[in-house]
Amino acid sequence: MGGSVSARSETTRAQREGAPRPPLPLWAAVLASAVAGPVLDLAYPSVGWWPLAFVGVGLALLALIGRSLGGSLLAGFVFGASFYLVHIEWITRYLGVVPWFALAGLETLFIAVGSLPITLAYRWLPRVLPGLWFRMLLLPALVAGLWTMRELFMGSWPYTGFPWARIGMSQSQSPLAHVASWLGVAGLTFLMVFFCAVLIEWVRSGAVRDVRTAVPAAVVAVVLLLTPAFPTTPAGTLRVGSAQGNGPSGYFDERGRNDVLNAQLAASAPLFGEDVDVLLWPEGGIDSDPLSNPSTAATLDALSAQVDAPLIVNAATERGEDVFNTSMLWVAGEGAVQLHDKTHPVPMGEYVPDRWFYEKIVPDLIGLIQREYTPGTNPPFFDLDGVGVGLAICFDVIYDDVIWTGARDGAQVYMLQTNNADFRDTDENLQQLAFARMRAIETGRSVVNLSTVGTSQVIAPDGTTIDGLDADVAGHMLTDVPLRTGLTGAVVIGPAVQLVLGWGSLVGLILLGFFALRKVRR
Repeated sequence: MGGSVSARSETTRAQREGAPRPPLPLWAAVLASAVAGPVLDLAYPSVGWWPLAFVGVGLALLALIGRSLGGSLLAGFVFGASFYLVHIEWITRYLGVVPWFALAGLETLFIAVGSLPITLAYRWLPRVLPGLWFRMLLLPALVAGLWTMRELFMGSWPYTGFPWARIGMSQSQSPLAHVASWLGVAGLTFLMVFFCAVLIEWVRSGAVRDVRTAVPAAVVAVVLLLTPAFPTTPAGTLRVGSAQGNGPSGYFDERGRNDVLNAQLAASAPLFGEDVDVLLWPEGGIDSDPLSNPSTAATLDALSAQVDAPLIVNAATERGEDVFNTSMLWVAGEGAVQLHDKTHPVPMGEYVPDRWFYEKIVPDLIGLIQREYTPGTNPPFFDLDGVGVGLAICFDVIYDDVIWTGARDGAQVYMLQTNNADFRDTDENLQQLAFARMRAIETGRSVVNLSTVGTSQVIAPDGTTIDGLDADVAGHMLTDVPLRTGLTGAVVIGPAVQLVLGWGSLVGLILLGFFALRKVRR
């Protein structure tokens, strides 16, 4: 009885504020939001049932239509919590529940606050533009743009943001992924949410018998399903050796001096005497700084000489007072001839922003993070004897700017180095691998995604797997990796797409609000 009264009160309040009649009472909206989160999570690896992304998004949108602002916050909060608490549960693998609740809680707040503009769009646009086709086209476009705007904001703030769970990234093994090669991941998110929103409006319009009203949804479905990959040009192959040492590279692993280095050397030994153009090692494959440690430098010189090829390796390096997470192009007798430092070190993982503040809250956890990595400013790109190699170190794979910069600088292939040892036996490993697959499709380039402990794969420009190593095994790959030239639409217009969808949607909502309030005052 109390719940029924509460629902009627919320509906009455929403109607006083000018909202349309909600398709769901408040209790059902909260339930739909609670279901939407876990359903959406199932679209991502390790399960990977990609069509469920549409179910999750659709339920989340239904819960926001006709809500009061308070009801919208509640529905958005429940959706955010039910999604993120499941989706990033892998954080607890070593660090426990505090970082899990902290990050999931922050993202949940952003989801909740970001639900308000979507609710206002459902309220204001029909009031300002009451025609059927405005509801069938402009309203879904604005809702999808505001959802995408929320993703872009969460992926850039605070600090460097956390763009981990973008809707477009759920489609790495679906036929929809090719859309990302034209419009980027943000464009794919927009079209997916637009499809959900336009289906909802088609049903809500009461005009389902009018075949014309099904056209917008049908057109978007065709675009999503049948868009081919943006064409890039074959440019030969590169014979890449890669070694997954499966050494004790986790933060809390017990290890002696150079145990990780020795594991990598052992995994590389079968490549001696093979025809290799470059040997790739993962992030954190070296225990000491080869730029300042002569013994480690000599070991890399010897390895490069034995495989008769340059190395692409990674270690923590110090230059002056700064510490960097550094990838190096290493040549026997010359040392590190090119460097790339990680562009976006992970807040609370690789450095602690505002350490003085967080030490007062969780001093024990913050005390574990002793090293403070400095963001790199050198480009994510190596020139390997005339072959352009794009780079992304670990979580940098989720940042569009790193990937796009490499392509614009001339990358013909990507080599992504990561260390997943702290997240063994969790979904993090496969989620990150899916992001690497999306980057291959988005850029039209092959990707060699190499981890210290797996899962490692060589991924073709169309997203198919060419070669691979399972998790938790030591091994190597020797792969003829296809090279490509030419920039995809995503690389060329991706920033403009984000600008239009993000700021354009916000400006559109503000203008709607202005005209809606003028109508009320009249």
